[in-house]
Amino acid sequence: MWLGVSVQIAFGCALATGTGLALMLSSPWRRGMVATGFPLSFALVGLASGLSALWWLLPLAVLALAYPARAWSDAPLFPTSAAALDGLDELIALPEGARILDAGCGLGHGLQALRRVWPHAQFDGTEWSQPWRWLAALRCPWATVRQGDMWAQSWSDHDLIYLFQRPESMPRAIEKAQREMRPGSWLVSLAFEAHGQHPYARLQHPGQRPVWIYAIRDHGAATTRSSACRV
Repeated sequence: MWLGVSVQIAFGCALATGTGLALMLSSPWRRGMVATGFPLSFALVGLASGLSALWWLLPLAVLALAYPARAWSDAPLFPTSAAALDGLDELIALPEGARILDAGCGLGHGLQALRRVWPHAQFDGTEWSQPWRWLAALRCPWATVRQGDMWAQSWSDHDLIYLFQRPESMPRAIEKAQREMRPGSWLVSLAFEAHGQHPYARLQHPGQRPVWIYAIRDHGAATTRSSACRV
């Protein structure tokens, strides 16, 4: 009892507040996290009240394994929705048997979205976290998923590079694409634009994040001569 309010009522109010805030979000994945965050943390505190404090180090160890310190400068795990890239094949003409790389593939959601668009392409994924790499390989057995540093890996052998990173990563990605990718190849970024660069096209589905498309025209250039937009 606190301020004349029972624990049950206080818990119900907190749960209702979390659920209400979750309903305001557009992504089902985010809604689930926000809605379950409070009751899950409440349950864990209750279950762990009689355990040694050392047990609290276990989640930290799991987090450190999944997200090594070297990967903190890249984007956190945030899946690409299944239909986010639908229609890319109408804007980008890839050769038969094209090689596509998901740089920073996480659990493989981006690879699956790319395969939905280009089912006959060759797919590669690079992921720094070894647990995520294992899971991505299990979820995408038709792709070659390697553990490694996406920034150290050469992009020169691929026809298209797909990124879902963060705004701060885009200047580095554009510079790497300009330096390594051959003319006629493509850099595709979900959500984040490379400011200062002219996109070849922008794909925008209702309720989805924009997809920014950059064409490598000549060595050292990721610009466009005629910009297209599909909304």
